[in-house]
Amino acid sequence: MKKIMLLGPIGHGKTTLIQALTHKEITYDKTQDVIYSDNFIDTPGEFVQHRRYNVALQATSQDASLIIFLLNPRIRSQIYAPGYAASFNKPVIGVINHIDLAETEDIDRAINQLRLAGVKKIFKVSPISRVGLDELGKFLEGE
Repeated sequence: MKKIMLLGPIGHGKTTLIQALTHKEITYDKTQDVIYSDNFIDTPGEFVQHRRYNVALQATSQDASLIIFLLNPRIRSQIYAPGYAASFNKPVIGVINHIDLAETEDIDRAINQLRLAGVKKIFKVSPISRVGLDELGKFLEGE
């Protein structure tokens, strides 16, 4: 597995997903800065929510081989601009997080939002119940 960078707003579960994928105890840690680990780059949610930080995301993405756009389907706001995935010169996949807590209509809206952003491959997961993590993990191992 190469370096994988996670993007998503505050509270959408980027750090939790990394903890689940690396089989670490799930604990809440607010990411205050870009954090590099063996295979992941965890970014603060503020970097996606405040466009002035887009330059930092673009620069940080140069260290990654794959970008993950992460969404919590229960939060209904539009996060990613149309075609945003094309602004990264890397493959981008989508991950819909916390699916065990969401309604089908919320998951469908999240899928549409990721597609509008230019994401073609989308995984649906739950770090707590571990639904979908094996499939996502196998995909990431191939990266």
